Amino acid sequence: MRQTILGLDASGPHLFGARSHGDLRVDFGGTVQASTGYAGGYGIDLVRLRTAHAALDWEHTQAFFALDRPIVSPNAPDSLTAVAEPALAWSGNLWSWNPQVGMSRDFSLTAAQRLRMEAAFIDVSDPPSTRSASSITGATIAPSTAEQSRWPGVETRIALLGAQSENGAQLGIGGFFAPHRTAGGTRFDSWAGTLDYRLPLPARMELSGSFYRGLALGGLGGGTYKDYVYRSNGVESYFLALDDIGGWTQWKQKLNQRLEFNEAFGVDNVPAGQLRPYATATSSVFQNLARHRTYTGNVIYSPGAYLLFSLEYRRLESSPVNAPTAVSNIIGVAAGYKF
Repeated sequence: MRQTILGLDASGPHLFGARSHGDLRVDFGGTVQASTGYAGGYGIDLVRLRTAHAALDWEHTQAFFALDRPIVSPNAPDSLTAVAEPALAWSGNLWSWNPQVGMSRDFSLTAAQRLRMEAAFIDVSDPPSTRSASSITGATIAPSTAEQSRWPGVETRIALLGAQSENGAQLGIGGFFAPHRTAGGTRFDSWAGTLDYRLPLPARMELSGSFYRGLALGGLGGGTYKDYVYRSNGVESYFLALDDIGGWTQWKQKLNQRLEFNEAFGVDNVPAGQLRPYATATSSVFQNLARHRTYTGNVIYSPGAYLLFSLEYRRLESSPVNAPTAVSNIIGVAAGYKF
């Protein structure tokens, strides 16, 4: 029930010859506050802002604001049991919702193909491993490392699309760059090169996915949610922004309008050689984690226009540099109602 998504959609007037519209989505996946009432651990801070959009649409051009996944990672694996935290998070899915403002433009190539060019500024949040309780006091939140650089991040994507359907074939390449500065004054840059694809196949099948190679991608959901590692011996401090490589792929079989199967694999990998000099027995689990892999498969069945049921299996493999790989096998059952 906490994964229920509620939203508002709005259509505005024509401005500057463009159609204006916006939307907002919330769920109940926020922080659970301790409670001694009948609700037990289900407190009052459950409602969470997920995504928001506002846009001006001309015939071939769009100007937009988005609180959403980065434009360099447009695809997402299918799951009905992984909603509050999207499927293959930690394992190659760059999904983190960050504020962005930008423009896109479509160019017709042939009757069946078009080229889309997108560019945006992005404000990248800090990953959980660099946040601390001391950085949040009451309603005051300390500025992120990206904000302290005093420069916005930038991202761009060029994609080859089908002429009509937004859910049809696509092949895109993208780039991302964002400067950062820590509270101690250390500067580092985040960057990534990306590839995304969605390929319809015969017999109602589809192959989709995304890959990336970059540096300090914790704010986008990469690097097992860390941008850098550091240590101090009391005299000197050592700092290293982490390389990162990862991605995911999904094979979909849609037997008919009511039944579909999805199998996917994702991995995120930080070079173990970069982590070992910084790993200690007292280091956090984030700092020591070098690789995270997820294998998953699900069936989604819709007996009617509004009902959804799903059975899903996930195998998680987490590999720290100073301990054996930890494995979890998860079976999830979900039911949904669309309204």
